[in-house]
Amino acid sequence: LLQQVQNMSQSIEVLNLRTQRDFQYVLKMETQMKGLKAKFRQIEDDRKTLMTKHFQELKEKMDELLPLIPVLEQYKTDAKLITQFKEEIRNLSTVLTGIQEELGAYDYEELHQRVLSLETRLRDCMKKLTCGKLMKITGPITVKISGTRFGAWMTDPLASEKNNRVWYMDSYTNNKIVREYKSIADFVSGAESRTYNLPFKWAGTNHVVYNGSLYFNKYQSNIIIKYSFDTGRVLAQRSLEYAGFHNVYPYTWGGFSDIDLMADEIGLWAVYATNQNAGNIVISQLNQDTLEVLKSWNTGYPKRSAGESFMICGTLYVTNSHLTGAKVYYSYSTKTSTYEYTDIPFHNQYFHISMLDYNARDRALYAWNNGHQVLFNVTLFHVIKTEDDT
Repeated sequence: LLQQVQNMSQSIEVLNLRTQRDFQYVLKMETQMKGLKAKFRQIEDDRKTLMTKHFQELKEKMDELLPLIPVLEQYKTDAKLITQFKEEIRNLSTVLTGIQEELGAYDYEELHQRVLSLETRLRDCMKKLTCGKLMKITGPITVKISGTRFGAWMTDPLASEKNNRVWYMDSYTNNKIVREYKSIADFVSGAESRTYNLPFKWAGTNHVVYNGSLYFNKYQSNIIIKYSFDTGRVLAQRSLEYAGFHNVYPYTWGGFSDIDLMADEIGLWAVYATNQNAGNIVISQLNQDTLEVLKSWNTGYPKRSAGESFMICGTLYVTNSHLTGAKVYYSYSTKTSTYEYTDIPFHNQYFHISMLDYNARDRALYAWNNGHQVLFNVTLFHVIKTEDDT
């Protein structure tokens, strides 16, 4: 129980940091709104002396900012809720420490119910955060140093909260051994729990584990393989039509990174390039069972000019991760079929990122950086669901 409380404390700290960042952002917006409101009143008092055009511009700006008021109020409520959670955890930690010192001094069942209740409330709080827009990347945290310069490591975003298995795939070619660890701690210590000998070699480092299966690009082909860890069998395989492969359209760093498989809050995706789209990035949403392409989006961005990319909430974020001064500089929304140029820096600590994938459960980026397995924290600008939302 003490371990669970400590884990929840860490989760709350992360949630608290995110909420406080977003809260400060909204507070700044509130200050701007108050300033505009004062100017608006002044204009109304003396509107006969000002031009109608200026009056209308300020009024429109005010109308744009007004919807932020309920968002600000929700952030204030959530900040108070987090403070209450932190106080409850402090109290529970004190009680649990006392139990360790004098067994039987407290009612275990009552404490157990309090922990379960707090955990449920925390989950409900997290569920209020819907999909958001990437605002910031912090870190990295170096988890381990192992393997060659290039590889991939990952967890399953759809796994249960108690299932924290880690999968490890060293090198970008000429390998088909997947190593499994029961937890991050086992991964760090090297306590391997199982190995899998895939029926085919993989190409690149852009694999993904999703709902208990490994999705990877078969070497020297544009075929996607779905492999079940539970049964040790290939469940599906399908050619990704027109997709370039074997270093025809890789990311800038090469490494047979032509086809990038990834997952986010919406589902399973493939990012690649085709001759038909002039070597520019194509985004395809895949059926996780059959690997059938459900829908595709043709972007105008050349894949050979891109570093690693990842999906968050249906938006593709493209980086220049091969450079020391790395940043996210381009994004494409599949929801609106539009793109924009961004400027979100992140620290390329070991100078060569060959794998960068978002995990929706952890709300973090997993990266392989020159033989270092690292994690980045992401800050999203969330829309908060209220009781009135449908």
